[in-house]
Amino acid sequence: MPVKILIPTPLRPYTGQQAVVEIDGKNVGELLQNLTAQHADLRAHLFSADGKLRSFVNIYLNDEDIRYLRREETPVTPTDTLSIVPSVAGGTVAETAREVDLPELTKDDIARYSRHLIMPEVGMLGQRKLKAARVLCVGAGGLGSPSALYLAAAGVGTLGLVDFDVVDVSNLQRQVLFSTADIGRPNVEAARDRLRGLNPDLCVVIHDTPLKSSNALQIFSDYDVIVDGADNFPTRYLVNDACVLLGKPNAYGSIFRFDGQASVFATKGGPCYRCLYPEPPPPGLVPSCAEGGVLGVLPGIIGTIQATEAIKLIIGTGDTLVGRLLLFDALKMTFRTLKLQRDPACPMCGDHPTITALIDYEQFCGITPPAQAAAPAPADFETTVEELKARLDRRDPVWVLDVREPNEFDICRIPGSTLIPLGALAKRIGEVPLGPGAPDIVVCCKTGARSARAVSVRRDQGFTRVKNLKGGMMAWIDRIDPSQPRY
Repeated sequence: MPVKILIPTPLRPYTGQQAVVEIDGKNVGELLQNLTAQHADLRAHLFSADGKLRSFVNIYLNDEDIRYLRREETPVTPTDTLSIVPSVAGGTVAETAREVDLPELTKDDIARYSRHLIMPEVGMLGQRKLKAARVLCVGAGGLGSPSALYLAAAGVGTLGLVDFDVVDVSNLQRQVLFSTADIGRPNVEAARDRLRGLNPDLCVVIHDTPLKSSNALQIFSDYDVIVDGADNFPTRYLVNDACVLLGKPNAYGSIFRFDGQASVFATKGGPCYRCLYPEPPPPGLVPSCAEGGVLGVLPGIIGTIQATEAIKLIIGTGDTLVGRLLLFDALKMTFRTLKLQRDPACPMCGDHPTITALIDYEQFCGITPPAQAAAPAPADFETTVEELKARLDRRDPVWVLDVREPNEFDICRIPGSTLIPLGALAKRIGEVPLGPGAPDIVVCCKTGARSARAVSVRRDQGFTRVKNLKGGMMAWIDRIDPSQPRY
């Protein structure tokens, strides 16, 4: 009898957008092998080249992590549900000051926070703890916007913001901290003004700088709770490791398209992010929100959950998400909670940690290769938009393949290009002219990341007359055809 396998949003293009796939198998390993036999492009996401399950993808049988059952040998029945939980581009409470050291509430404070004060779970003592608390938001973007707004409104005394981006018009669909008038301003400056307008008594500390191994410990040391709103894997692992080293609770959240995750990491005795995802996915395998998109309200939901967890940690009430991973599916409007365990062998928070200092996270995530890395890509791996435009103008034999999604293709495109989405490319490869005498092929996506993956695969298969369009469609618009809209 078949078993249901839940496919997360990032992997659905490889199953024809199916959210649930029914597969026959006696155990988890057999189910996954049969799944990838039916949907071959999923194999690279689930298995490494040597056939082992990827460590940046977790498999849950019902709500149990198979790593703590019998791994691939875990038996299944037709009533079970298998969930694939990939990493998307987790108790105790935070230590607060002694009650005698807590600031008193003013008459204005009591008026402002009266709805908190009449709740026995908060009360005067809880509100004083919030007033004494120092919370750092890593990122003032999609997740940081709702987190910072609600923490400021709740009465957190000091709110730190670390971000080095500037407000862009494309941010306004989800980053509710900002207005149209803020376009072009540094995120942290625009956020500071908005937050002080909401709560004039709030102390906002801005860190207008990239978060790095060289400054993370110093920045984090001044705060009680860290809210992780990072949008890339190097920063996410950096935040985790810095929190573990300093003993700072990490209110974690991540988002992609319609899916969100939340947990609390790095508390005493609880798991850290590396317990959930021991290593990051290879660069380009998991698209960012800029490549894959995100529903505008989704970061509002997940960011508000992060703020809720931070408040509970500060005032010491309720059950936090320590030891649990919350999964939210906006399309189905469902929440699921999966169990997390601290891994005794975790190199960061385990019984015998091997990582005792911050590392090079760009290199760890494969973005900056080590000195002994393999030879770089061939010189003819890429072509520029100027070179492509000149060839098209000369009517050279060149075939432009666009591997974006149809909705992206509807927004803008290179004239004469052919659309075959990356997730469908393996099944439709027969439509690509790759044989003898075929034209040169230039592969395009939004920024060049997805197309680079497609080119690498085809070159590995022996097709050398395939090139990646450097900078993708955005470079084409910026330097060749600015009449088309950016997105």
